Amino acid sequence: MSTYYLAVDIGASSGRHILGHMENGKMQLEEIHRFENGMVKKDGEMCWETDRLFKEIVAGLKKCKEAGKIPASMGIDTWGVDFVLLDKDDKMLGNAVGYRDKRNIGMDEKVYEKISQDDLYARTGIQKAIYNTVYQLMAVKQKYPQYMEQAETLLFIPDYLHFLLTGQKANEYTEATTGQLVSPVTKDWDYELIDTLGYKKEMFQKLVLPGTSLGGLRKELVDEIGFDLEVVVPATHDTGSAVLAVPANDDDFIYISSGTWSLMGVERMQADCSKKSCELNFTNEGGYGYRFRYLKNIMGLWMIQSVRHEFGDKYGFAEICAEAEKNKDFPSRVNANDECFLAPESMIEEVKNYCRRTGQQVPETLGEIATVIYASLADCYAKTAAEIEDIAGRTFSRIHIVGGGSNAGYLNELTAKATKKEIHAGPTEATAIGNLTAQMLKAKEFASVEEARDVIHESFDIKIYTA
Repeated sequence: MSTYYLAVDIGASSGRHILGHMENGKMQLEEIHRFENGMVKKDGEMCWETDRLFKEIVAGLKKCKEAGKIPASMGIDTWGVDFVLLDKDDKMLGNAVGYRDKRNIGMDEKVYEKISQDDLYARTGIQKAIYNTVYQLMAVKQKYPQYMEQAETLLFIPDYLHFLLTGQKANEYTEATTGQLVSPVTKDWDYELIDTLGYKKEMFQKLVLPGTSLGGLRKELVDEIGFDLEVVVPATHDTGSAVLAVPANDDDFIYISSGTWSLMGVERMQADCSKKSCELNFTNEGGYGYRFRYLKNIMGLWMIQSVRHEFGDKYGFAEICAEAEKNKDFPSRVNANDECFLAPESMIEEVKNYCRRTGQQVPETLGEIATVIYASLADCYAKTAAEIEDIAGRTFSRIHIVGGGSNAGYLNELTAKATKKEIHAGPTEATAIGNLTAQMLKAKEFASVEEARDVIHESFDIKIYTA
């Protein structure tokens, strides 16, 4: 009988339950449940539907039972930075507000009244993004001071979902680092910084590492689902899990975790909190086993996803790639990292307006708009690769693209041309694979991260593109 492990991988647009097991030395995956996700407007705020997400998690566990494949353990990963605050009765204070909400506007200035941007970077090594937890908490403090006073517990979204499963409260390390309140030196909360900003120290929980067991399910859930299992914390930040699944063991590569966002960087054992790193807006997020994900956040396929929605989702991503390729000579480009693309009313109009404002030819058709976005992303990857090499003082021969975006063949071709590097695309389910890998490492299925990555390389198709 196979030992099954369950990854619950929840992205900004969808979630999935993926069962993994080992067979003849290879990792096998099976999708057991899939569901929609997205922010909804509630009380004038952009929010996550945490209650509905939890119901979907339970529904997926029931499907495991129906399939007769009971996992030995499970873990949940999501995006970074977003959190909930709980009162003394473990009730949520306010909504689970999402990172695209407008409440964060101007909160950077409020934070910089207490600590300069340079000092904040030197202390945390985390790039400035207006949605970082450090700014979101300032928004809570300004707009809902009573929540800050009543809060007994801060849990990031995956921490909260794990808490609903087990009743155990903990903040997972890789997720916590995205919030810009963790020291890359002590690898613990920077309580002095938390004090300086006037946030309530007591609400921050103990930091735990990927591979930590939170024990079994709450009794009422065991009764409802029909079985118990161990809840093992993966790298709950989806990029942390995706990077663990990069199928390489040398150090001659840059990775791109490609999905709604593109996270591009290298793995390091020490953080770089230098002024130059700050000026180039690189970040030092926590990774598995205290590695650092030294990377840059790039807008990613969110732009294409948004355009697709505006066309009523009637085109698949492969069709959009094909249309873009037909219009490959269209000359205009945008800065994919411009904040105007973070949460526009219409992505199509925003791309057109950017081209208009900068005196370029304005794209009109789906193919023209898509080729502008894909080519602009490839240019952004090339610029970021050059910056990484400049800071590292060396060159890298290839780029590993993992995650759903590794399927975008046209973008991979453009990236090979723009960077003049070999592109290794795949595996597409990198986040779920990394989540499973953390559980399997705890269960001693693999002796080391290196062994796990060798198995991942052998288990999944990797497609190579050359310039």
